[in-house]
Parts: sequence; C-alpha cells; structure tokens
Amino acid sequence: MQPEELPLKDFFDTWKFKILIGIAVFLVGIMAYAGANDRLTAAPQELLSVAVAPFQKAAAMVSSGVSSLWEKYTNIDNIIAENQQLTEENAELRRQMVDYDRIKAENEAYKALANIQSSRPEMSCTSAFVIGRDPLDPFYGFTLDQGSVDGIEVNDTVVSDEGYLLGMVVEVEATSCKVMTILHPNFNAAGVVSRTRDNGIITGNADYAADGACVLTNLNRNTLTQKSDQVITTGLGGVFPADVLVGVVKEVVPEVSGKSSIAVITPGTDPRTVRHAFIITNF
Repeated sequence: MQPEELPLKDFFDTWKFKILIGIAVFLVGIMAYAGANDRLTAAPQELLSVAVAPFQKAAAMVSSGVSSLWEKYTNIDNIIAENQQLTEENAELRRQMVDYDRIKAENEAYKALANIQSSRPEMSCTSAFVIGRDPLDPFYGFTLDQGSVDGIEVNDTVVSDEGYLLGMVVEVEATSCKVMTILHPNFNAAGVVSRTRDNGIITGNADYAADGACVLTNLNRNTLTQKSDQVITTGLGGVFPADVLVGVVKEVVPEVSGKSSIAVITPGTDPRTVRHAFIITNF
C-alpha cells in the first residue's frame, strides 16, 4: 500500500515550508547586506563567525577560569609560607609585649622600693609577682614567682610596694614560694601602736579576714589606742624586721574574756588583691 501523497497546496501551509521560507529570507538578507558593503565573498565566513561566537565566548570563559585556578594552585605554597611567617611574627610581638609589661611593672615597683631602702639601706629585697592564689583559702594566701634559686627562704618577710606588711613565706620551691598573709590566724608578728606604744601580737582572725582586716591582740583592757592609730612591727623574735608598716586601727573591741582588748587593723595594702610584692631576704 503506497503512502498517501500530500497535495502541493497543503504543503505550502505546513510549518516545514514556513521554516524554509524564514531561512531563505534570512540568507537573502545576509547576501544583500554583504553585496551592498562589498563583502559578498566573506559572507560564508561571517555566517560561520556568527554561529560559533557563543561557543568561542564559552571557551574563553572556561580557559580564563582554569588559568586562574591553576595560578592559585601554583601559589598556594607561597601563601602557606607567608601565613606561617606572619603567625611567627605575631607570636614574637606578643612575647615582646609581655616582656614590656613586666619590665614596666618592675620599674614602677623599684621606684617604690627606692623609697623603702632610702630609709632602710640594710634591707635586701627581691621583686616578685603574684602568679597564683588558692580559691579555697579563706585567708587569701598567694604564690610568688621567686624561689630558692633566687635566694628565697621560709620565714622571709613579704611586703608591698609601699612597704606594708603582707605576710611571710611558708613554702619554697625552686622558682616559686607560697605566702601566708597577715589575715591568717596562724600568722604571728610582734607589733606596737606607734602613738601609744601599746604592744601586742599581729595576727589574723576568721571574723575579720573576709573584710581584709587583721588584728592586734593582747592589748591592755584600758588601752589608749584608738581609731586611725598606726601599727608597726617591733622586730621582737628576729623573724620580722622592726618598724615595718602594717596599717591603721579601724576600731578597738574587748576580747571575749573581757580581760584585754583587740585592735582591728585595716592593712596599708590589701593582701587579697596585691599583684606585686617584695621579699625581704636580709635585714
């Protein structure tokens, strides 16, 4: 059975015929434009150029991207090396800042020490920074960054930059030492009220430690000591130097027995917050 042939007039109405007409018109237009501009012989090349232009652009973009990626890949070693160098330089700058801060703090402290030693030239002192505190110690003991290799010994006196008594060394390691503060009940130093010359024992008391205060015990019941009087050490017993500043009297209260009085002392330097100290190694 022969396939039925499409009448010619019907073919002219099909979409295929319309496409052919469109292509013919397009080609005629191109030829006419080329002829008008004396470029008829170049028309095929121009048609080809128009056809392949999108592909050329795509290829150029891909080539550019690959080139950029390869350049970055070949430079990655340089980038890693530069980053490492910057990291090392940053670490060195931080170390220098730490050294600068320490030297600055020590210079300030030694200015204060000069004032102390101008009046007490017989004293030998070692500068020390607080490097630790025991959070479970209700009497605020602390650790200093000087030890036996620096000539520090147990029972050495510890004072503040202003020369006020802070406590005494109770443990010594090679490069550090622990300090028991004047707020501790086990601390004992002979003291005197400078104005009245009333003698007593400088020690800590659990009732006052939280407020940063210590006490001078064994005062006469009828003592003339009063608020704002200055308390200093006597040097009795040879453990502490004489005339080391302690603080001022905050109040005078009777002892539980009623036979004597206690002077509550506000230390000249608060042991709870001190950051730098001097250890008296000889006096």
